[in-house]
Amino acid sequence: MASSKPLGGEGIGKALGASRTALGSTGVFSLIINLLMLTGPLFMLQVYDRVLTSGSVPTLLALVALATILYGLYGFLEFIRARVMMRVGRSLDEGLRSRVFDIVNLHALKGDPKVRLTPVSDLLTLRQFLSGPGPFTFFDLPWAPVYLAVIFLLHPVLGLASTVAMVLLAALAILNNRLIRQPAAEAQKAVAQAQVISEESLRNAELASVLGMTSTLRDRWSEKQQEALDAQTSASDRGGLVSVTSRTLRLMFQSGILALGALLAIQQEISPGSMIAASIIMARALAPVEQAVAHWQSFAAFRSAWSRLSALIRMTPEPAEPMPLPNPTGAVEAQGLTAFAPEGERPIIYNINFGVPPGTGLGIIGPTGAGKSTLARAIVGAWPRIKGKVQLDGADIRQWDPVQLGRHLGYLPQEVELFEGTLAENISRFLLGAEPEAIVAAARQAAVHDMIVRLPDGYNTRVGAGGHRLSAGQLQRIGLARAMYGDPSLIILDEPNANLDAEGEAALVQAVTNARRRGATVVVVAHRPSALAAIDMLLMMKDGQQVAFGPKDEVLAKVLNQRPGGSQPQAPANAAPAGGRPSSGLAGTGHPITMSGELALVRDGGDAR
Repeated sequence: MASSKPLGGEGIGKALGASRTALGSTGVFSLIINLLMLTGPLFMLQVYDRVLTSGSVPTLLALVALATILYGLYGFLEFIRARVMMRVGRSLDEGLRSRVFDIVNLHALKGDPKVRLTPVSDLLTLRQFLSGPGPFTFFDLPWAPVYLAVIFLLHPVLGLASTVAMVLLAALAILNNRLIRQPAAEAQKAVAQAQVISEESLRNAELASVLGMTSTLRDRWSEKQQEALDAQTSASDRGGLVSVTSRTLRLMFQSGILALGALLAIQQEISPGSMIAASIIMARALAPVEQAVAHWQSFAAFRSAWSRLSALIRMTPEPAEPMPLPNPTGAVEAQGLTAFAPEGERPIIYNINFGVPPGTGLGIIGPTGAGKSTLARAIVGAWPRIKGKVQLDGADIRQWDPVQLGRHLGYLPQEVELFEGTLAENISRFLLGAEPEAIVAAARQAAVHDMIVRLPDGYNTRVGAGGHRLSAGQLQRIGLARAMYGDPSLIILDEPNANLDAEGEAALVQAVTNARRRGATVVVVAHRPSALAAIDMLLMMKDGQQVAFGPKDEVLAKVLNQRPGGSQPQAPANAAPAGGRPSSGLAGTGHPITMSGELALVRDGGDAR
């Protein structure tokens, strides 16, 4: 489903519009089916009033043959109608699922806890209702007056009694809706909260076990589950009472109309065949009303899901199709960049200004809470609320097609997550037809190839839920390989050495060096100074502001000169010019900065989310 303008409730309507012909044919089938449902009572009427009185066997055989053909047509149309509605539900799913997936991911980027997977569940509710027996009730309901009209033709008293019965059952359907609405909503809310607790508990099972939190989390989850069960029980009890009452009344009405017909037959006002026919036709007239009561909960869920999904589509317009741009070279520039919290007006970072040419290594440093990770996310376009500009090769980052940009961008977040699949699929970003040579090359850049081939299944080792468990350091190096895959022109690494040993740090420095040699721009959010060995520019942040920006040694000299006590360190002997190749002077390589003299910016480290 594609549109160049914002979609509202018509977003779902447009998806259903593709099935307009199918829905129309279902309506026609319902018309014929409901007419064919008169076969039984009319057959019985003719048998009682014609065959039994005349004793004509040929007439009976003819009626049997006709009834058999009509019942066969009825069964065929019912089968076709069910198949058509199944495909209507499928068509709706196929038309909306990409849009819903994009909406869920967009709101996940915004950090909106209200959305989560609710749209996916709502789409499933819509499809299941449309594919089930519920819609047939509403297709058949308009034909109930037709059955009443036939009963009136048999006798007005029978028609009036049938009308009263239908009104009573309709009142029960309305009462059912009012009784179950509130508990059903409460149940749904509690189920969603329980699901959140369950997901978080599973994701942090190890931590919960070590800290003795398992029982507490279980109690929280159990409490929400109990709330959901209580609300569902209340809704089920109320709905069940109305449903049983409706079914009982229908049986009573059917017997009552038979008794009333018998009275009229005794008085010679109708024939015995009309008496039987009226009972059967009234049962058919009341069936859709009774089914409406039985399916009201599913219909209410369908209606709520439709309303929520329509509102979400309306408030999340589709982005315009981006204009393809030339492949980026890696030149990055920020102009007055300010990033806000997802829900709030307080900026996390503000008025950031810098620019680096392709091939630059830029380090972002600062104390905890400085906003370094926020800046990194804003550079790659992953932060939802920003002002100012982030430009890649002179074009605003929001002008780029995300798919095109993703092929030329490498990103290693501070918390590395792998997707369900093989290591090869994760490194290649699940690209179809990925070349094995490119996957191995990326793994070698991150110095993780040897570790992978030592695993029993090598690159085919499955990770994610139920897969092989990797250490934090292994996860970080796999994440680095994923960031390096495809030789991207812009690479953002957020605390890339947080979980690395000496070998991993050496591999990281070499990977950054190699990337810069081929002309890529590398941005490193640094905590430990070893991560800065292969960069030549620094941007220091404090309290969300840019404190200094320039060549690495100049910035370090300026910052070190502001240490408490005002001591002046020895000037570095290997300063690197802006845009030049990486120097080797840092902790452990000749640079005066050490773990004992890193200042607040490096000693405190960390990042602000």
